[in-house]
Amino acid sequence: MFYWLMKRVFVGPLLHLVYRPWVRGAQHVPARGAAILASNHLAVIDSFFLPLVLDRELVFIGKQEYFTGRGIKGRMTAGFMRGVGTIPVDRGGGKASEAALNTGLRRLREGDLFGIYPEGTRSPDGRLYRGKTGVARLALESGAPVIPVAMVGTEIAQPLGRKIPKVMRIGVVIGEPLDFSRYRGMENDRFILRSVTDEIMYAIMSLSGQEYVDVYAATQKARIATGHPAATGDAGGHLPSAPGGRPVPEVQVPVPPEDGSERQ
Repeated sequence: MFYWLMKRVFVGPLLHLVYRPWVRGAQHVPARGAAILASNHLAVIDSFFLPLVLDRELVFIGKQEYFTGRGIKGRMTAGFMRGVGTIPVDRGGGKASEAALNTGLRRLREGDLFGIYPEGTRSPDGRLYRGKTGVARLALESGAPVIPVAMVGTEIAQPLGRKIPKVMRIGVVIGEPLDFSRYRGMENDRFILRSVTDEIMYAIMSLSGQEYVDVYAATQKARIATGHPAATGDAGGHLPSAPGGRPVPEVQVPVPPEDGSERQ
């Protein structure tokens, strides 16, 4: 109930009015049944705008810090996240991360939608980073299709450190579902998990037009924080790369529809 009140009464209409979000490929999200929406992650507001353009309820994993803040702001944030069904995850890994993925698995087995950011954290610079294999494990264990998603413009509207997003059009591009049923029962094979994850990240890259960096976003953030040179291009830092060593797709960052419409 809280989810739909926020989306259709309190927050959703205001976001539609101010930011005029547009979506391309919404028909790829099934009207019923389980599916994993795997998205790039550019800003906090990604978790607001992707559910906003869908007709079905979408629940995400969210970092534990959203639920442990203090003061009025911290309690309001925690209450909002719980109200919209966000699943807290300890990004340090281990049993806490496993528990969050198991919660997502239960949701998929109930025939619902589940959203995940394979990069594990926001991109520090707008580029696409190496995916973590949790998304592949979810896909293989649940049998649900993976729908790649590209958020467009959110890193410009809300760069790191900015609390109130700048007013501009926000875009969402949704790709065709990916079927990994051929790997069913192989969820404990780390090579298969990496291959599936790279295929998902390649699909996201093909939608978003982002430059790909073959390191984890968390590693990149740590390098920046400690004053070390940030990784560029491929692992050697010399050439453009794509997930899994595939050819770099010839795509550009999507642009809003010229007619000002919301859906294409």
